[in-house]
Amino acid sequence: MALFLLADPFEAKVRSYLDVSECFVARLGTKIVGVCSVIQRRPRVYELMNIAIDSDDQQRGYGSALLKWVIAYYREKGARQLEVGTGSFGYQLTFYQRYGFRVTSIERDFFVSNYPEPILEEGIQLRDMLRLTLLLIGGSAPNA
Repeated sequence: MALFLLADPFEAKVRSYLDVSECFVARLGTKIVGVCSVIQRRPRVYELMNIAIDSDDQQRGYGSALLKWVIAYYREKGARQLEVGTGSFGYQLTFYQRYGFRVTSIERDFFVSNYPEPILEEGIQLRDMLRLTLLLIGGSAPNA
C-alpha cells in the first residue's frame, strides 16, 4: 500500500480501486521498486489508476520500464486504448506524453472536489485533471 500512496496520497481512494484492479509490480532482485494498478473501464478500454516507484529508486528508469511493460501487456491482450488521469502540470504529464499518451479532456476542479485535502505539486495546488489516452491499435488519440 505504501508505494501506491506515493502516487495517490489518500488511502481510502486507493483502496476503492485496488479491489477491482489488475496490479503489477517491478522488482529489483527481491525488492519491489514499483507498483501499478489498472482497471477495465469498457470493453477493450483500460485506465491506469496508479503507477509509483519507491522514492529511493526513482530516476533510474524503473517507471519507464514498468509503463512500457504495461502498455505491451494490454496491447497483447487486445486492448484498444489505455487511459490515465493526471495533474495539469508537473513531471507526470511529460512522463505519459513521452510514451505517446495524448490529452483528450480536462476535468475541471477534479482534485479539489475529490480529495479531502489539497494536493500540492511544486508548491502549487493541483485543481484540474487532464485525461490522456494512448491508442494501442493504430492512429492517434481520439479528439486530439
